[in-house]
Amino acid sequence: MTVTRRPSAARGHAHHGWLESRHSFSFADYMDPAHMGFRALRVINEDWVAPETGFDTHPHRDMEILTYVIAGAVEHKDSTGGHGIIRRGEIQAMSAGTGIRHSEMNPLADETLHLLQIWILPEARGLAPSYHQTGLDEEHRRDRLQLIASRDGRDGSLVLHQDVAIFSGLLSAGTTLGHTIAAGRGAWVQVVTGTVTVNGQTLQPGDGAAIEDEALVTLAAREDAEVLLFDLD
Repeated sequence: MTVTRRPSAARGHAHHGWLESRHSFSFADYMDPAHMGFRALRVINEDWVAPETGFDTHPHRDMEILTYVIAGAVEHKDSTGGHGIIRRGEIQAMSAGTGIRHSEMNPLADETLHLLQIWILPEARGLAPSYHQTGLDEEHRRDRLQLIASRDGRDGSLVLHQDVAIFSGLLSAGTTLGHTIAAGRGAWVQVVTGTVTVNGQTLQPGDGAAIEDEALVTLAAREDAEVLLFDLD
């Protein structure tokens, strides 16, 4: 049984003036062979984007990309015609597939955009590009784990082309939740806010943990917390 903590302070760090970013796994100029991802989970970047700036149009291919807004708003435009503004409590999923170009900008003049960029390796190359976004019901996440993305889109979740289930939870202080992991699968927990004990390991904001060879993931909130849990083949 293994729970391996990835401390926030140990993540890669980049600062470009308009953008500050923390990388849980190797990304761009940050390269650490010991942290290249976890199973199909390839990227978790925590980004802070200054008002009225952002990522100009750029290409992606053969990647499942999820944007999870923590604070502020991000405006997305892409070459498939996809366009939307994603705010706190909303997420987007983009399949880059055979190739897609998109921009992600902070449209607000007075608020920093704070988000997680999550990349999942797809189960096949050369898929048709697509874009979807949806809102999250806060009550459905309050003291429980709500499925927000999955391979089959069950329970209204966004579809990702990989055998992965991603859950979001808003835990009140003192709440304990359990998530069963099927044999042969693993889990990654990412703490967005608050302090959470994960199978005996204490995680702070920005910390992650890889969980292998465990039948149950137990999340115990020591204070109000927001978490993501990835259940991965």
